[in-house]
Amino acid sequence: MLYVVLLRYIRSLAEVEAHLEAHRDYLYRQFGAGRFIASGPQEPRQGGVILARAPSREALLGWLAEDPFSQAGVAAFEVVAFHATLRASELPASLAPDSAAVPRLAA
Repeated sequence: MLYVVLLRYIRSLAEVEAHLEAHRDYLYRQFGAGRFIASGPQEPRQGGVILARAPSREALLGWLAEDPFSQAGVAAFEVVAFHATLRASELPASLAPDSAAVPRLAA
């Protein structure tokens, strides 16, 4: 299952910054484990976004509980599950095995 995780900062940016290095280390570990697909800050910078894959919502929530932003109480997390039925043909089928690849139209 794929998930969009929306992080919303609930403390000052200075408090968020104090935990940013540990948060990035956490992200690298999740990418290394094959759990996260993409991540980055929102624009404007009021939180972040993570695209994740997990066997269940409960598993993902367990991983998110390990995030230093969660442990420090500087961000709230909203998790949205979705079934990818379409994907850009440039993306690997393993990302969303049940999805159909849609080729890019010639310009």
